[in-house]
Amino acid sequence: MDLTTLWFIAIAVLFTGYFVLEGFDFGVGVLLPVLGRDDRERRAMINTIGPVWDGNEVWLITAGGAMFAAFPHWYASLFSGFYLLLFLILIGLIIRGVAFEYRGKGDSPQWKRKWDRCILVGSIVPAFLWGVVVANLVRGVPLDANFDYTGTFWGLLNGYALLGGLTTLLLFTTHGAYFLHLKTAGDLSERARGLGLRFGVATAIPALAFLIWTQIAFGNSLTLVLIILTALTLVAGLALDYSGRSGKAFAATAVTIALASAALFCALWPEVLPSTSDPANSLTHENAAATEKTLGIMTWAAAVFLPIVLLYQGWTYWVFRKRVSVDHIPAEKAKA
Repeated sequence: MDLTTLWFIAIAVLFTGYFVLEGFDFGVGVLLPVLGRDDRERRAMINTIGPVWDGNEVWLITAGGAMFAAFPHWYASLFSGFYLLLFLILIGLIIRGVAFEYRGKGDSPQWKRKWDRCILVGSIVPAFLWGVVVANLVRGVPLDANFDYTGTFWGLLNGYALLGGLTTLLLFTTHGAYFLHLKTAGDLSERARGLGLRFGVATAIPALAFLIWTQIAFGNSLTLVLIILTALTLVAGLALDYSGRSGKAFAATAVTIALASAALFCALWPEVLPSTSDPANSLTHENAAATEKTLGIMTWAAAVFLPIVLLYQGWTYWVFRKRVSVDHIPAEKAKA
């Protein structure tokens, strides 16, 4: 396997890890005003992701850094052409991060409701727009001979991309509901289970339409296998959640997201950003890549540091593996 192929796979894995881990964070944020009946329940929901949400975002930073170093032309065309979409995602992530930190700094109900709304918006916007971004990557965009994006912002909001955004938003919300079923206790956990079932059913229709569209327009034999497995694991998650097996239901949606992401990156390969205006202007894993020496240095650095990062994040999840109960939230901190 040549280094350009290796680093394309590595970037795909990093984005996949980000979607799987940050996906349930987004889902918890979306469900915050829906599932949390009072401040103690909303605080318990936030506490389930409190120790890990910022660590999950490291996957995105690493993916962006790897793309910049390994495929500078891909990075340049993507971040210039998709500038407004990525800027809105960044704003959403900043708003959400600030809200997590500042929510507990005041005691008034108005203060907390304001930051709860920020968490909601900061979760919906990136959860939706990441689907738009990835769908446009697979679909392709107009590029000129210099690999510059020649379309408009509104051109990125096409039907296929909007369906992709709706799919990721609903899928991440379902993922978050299963996570809350797993990580909370008592009535809050049972209500999360019910919401997971409803959102899971709601996810199935747009997800199926998006996967079929992907296969017909951009797929191959490998993507067909991955798409079938994606559909099966999504249904399996619903069945497992219905039967009360929260851990397996959460694992099923994690696999669903991973398989869907793998299918999209396989549909994209060997290009990294197709050109819809002239196929000759498409960016591939070869013409977008850095030098062989750069890729070689990156490979050795990743071989040393990546296991350390993975071990540390795994240890974090193990330390904070226990369920969170509303009873763990002091009443004096939740007066509303």
